[in-house]
Amino acid sequence: MPKKTTACKTEKDSESRAKKSCGASGAQKKKAAASSKKKPAQAKKTTAMSRREKIIQKIKHDLLAQRDSLLREAEETLSTLPSELNFPDMGDQATAETDRNFMLRLRDRERMLLKKIEEAIERIDTHNYGICEECGNEIGIKRLEARPVTTYCIDCKTRQEEEERIAEGGGI
Repeated sequence: MPKKTTACKTEKDSESRAKKSCGASGAQKKKAAASSKKKPAQAKKTTAMSRREKIIQKIKHDLLAQRDSLLREAEETLSTLPSELNFPDMGDQATAETDRNFMLRLRDRERMLLKKIEEAIERIDTHNYGICEECGNEIGIKRLEARPVTTYCIDCKTRQEEEERIAEGGGI
């Protein structure tokens, strides 16, 4: 009478793989339990991704609204900005010139922000939005909500700022 083998062999390279069974044993039950545990985790990941996508679409909507607002303000500035300032009082003329220069600097900064907004919208459309340019990891959703035009995760941005501070001689 041949001796029955009841021991089960396991695969070498992975502990997470199901045990091979020689019959109805506890290994099959463990395999079934493990696969049923994976399904909720996968469903949870899918839900998280769709939630992230919804938030990214809301960010896109906000970016489009901000872009439109900046463009309207720029048009208003150009239409109200006097081309030549001539005041009889030198103090009034200096004040008007300072105000004009300040307004133009603000609009220039807004122009740079518009460029970043356009780039962010393009990244959303090409599905590259929310990926750090330096390390390739996902940028946290809270960071994206706080700074929608960002291209770096918080760790890479912090490191970049520290390097800039050191390069300027500020140290830590």
